[in-house]
Amino acid sequence: MIDAVSRTIAGEEHWTNKGDVRLFLWNKVVGNAAAAKGTILFVHGSSMASTPTFDLQVPGEPDYSAMDYFARRGYDCWCVDMEGYGRSTKDRDNNAPIAQGAEDCFAAGKYIQRLRAGRKLLLYGVSSGALRAALFAQNHPEMIERLALDALVWTGADSPTLEQRAKKLDEWRSKNRRPTSREFIQTIFTRDHPGSAEQKVIDAFADAILALDSSVPTGTYVDMCANLPVCDPRMIKAPTLVMRGQWDGIASEQDLIDFFRLLPNPDKQFTVMPGVAHASFQSKNYRLVLHILESFFAQPLPVYP
Repeated sequence: MIDAVSRTIAGEEHWTNKGDVRLFLWNKVVGNAAAAKGTILFVHGSSMASTPTFDLQVPGEPDYSAMDYFARRGYDCWCVDMEGYGRSTKDRDNNAPIAQGAEDCFAAGKYIQRLRAGRKLLLYGVSSGALRAALFAQNHPEMIERLALDALVWTGADSPTLEQRAKKLDEWRSKNRRPTSREFIQTIFTRDHPGSAEQKVIDAFADAILALDSSVPTGTYVDMCANLPVCDPRMIKAPTLVMRGQWDGIASEQDLIDFFRLLPNPDKQFTVMPGVAHASFQSKNYRLVLHILESFFAQPLPVYP
């Protein structure tokens, strides 16, 4: 039995370059990485860096760190700060759009594969991170073993969140960065369905985000309000899981079903996560979310045809 409470998992920082950009990576693995069940790359969303999203430490609640959860279960876990976020380069004159984030994923993936003997990646992205991950998988199918897309939007049709966000599109277009705050982070958990996350978790999440960033790039907001679609499901070859929170307002269910139907690989799943809004790993039902993702990553390969 896994002793989830007492086992402490140390992380190790790594750095790679994308031209003159420095990208921060964080790795957690228990034991010999070569013997891991798989190598996971987690891709964060628009309003926070990677470690607050995927390695959140909440006292007495160890599995709010998805990286700890999967490392304890034998996976080699990685996350990367996109350019403009966290510890990665922030001083270039750009707004870090989704296509640039896909390039960051590629740079991170190549670095990981150099260390891990070319092993293919189990790729997970959330919100705009799902779009970054989807575009990365579309552009580099040879690198991806399985792809999980959480809180995805495709065309933006009938999205209540994007309808509201688009009211500030001119503001997002006018500058490269937007401020973040504890009050804004709270709205991530109240805009769709208040009560779907514990307040102590929201507070820990805000503390972790604000320790790294007081502002974040505007590029993903511009793309999601004005430039969708940014990926083509017909070009995504990997086995794919689409994860939708019951109350997530970032996309309509029909938008995601239309995306799902066009995925060419028959090894695909669409799941609705009950009681979950937008930020699934920080929700009260996070254990359900982790189970769904773990089951997909551990699924045996088909033997026929």
